[in-house]
Amino acid sequence: MGSCTGGCSSPLSLTLSFLFCLSPPPAPPAPLSFPERRLLIPSRGIDVLLKAVGDTPIMKTKKWAVDRGRTVQSLSQFISRFLKLDANEQLFIYVNQAFAPSPDQEVGALFDCFGSDGKLVLHYCKSQAWG
Repeated sequence: MGSCTGGCSSPLSLTLSFLFCLSPPPAPPAPLSFPERRLLIPSRGIDVLLKAVGDTPIMKTKKWAVDRGRTVQSLSQFISRFLKLDANEQLFIYVNQAFAPSPDQEVGALFDCFGSDGKLVLHYCKSQAWG
């Protein structure tokens, strides 16, 4: 009587034996660091929600899966081709209606910093709107 699976054997009563043989509760997991959080994102890409601003044509498909390594410039070129914009027309891209990221900025880094609800919201327009 009074033995437990924790490796101790005691002639104590069952209640005392149970109290002494309990192992401490497991420690809570440590918060994930930045590189570890990046690994949890699916490899299929990042959900990017593209929203038109002003008189810019609206894309019928607004939600796209974009590779993490894709740059803002390549995304801008894709949108321009999709909308069939003239070569002399500019396209501005903004993150969360706040600022224009640099053309060499990777979409994955923007998602890590400014993504919410599992997606990155980007606004596009033909004239300067914010920032």
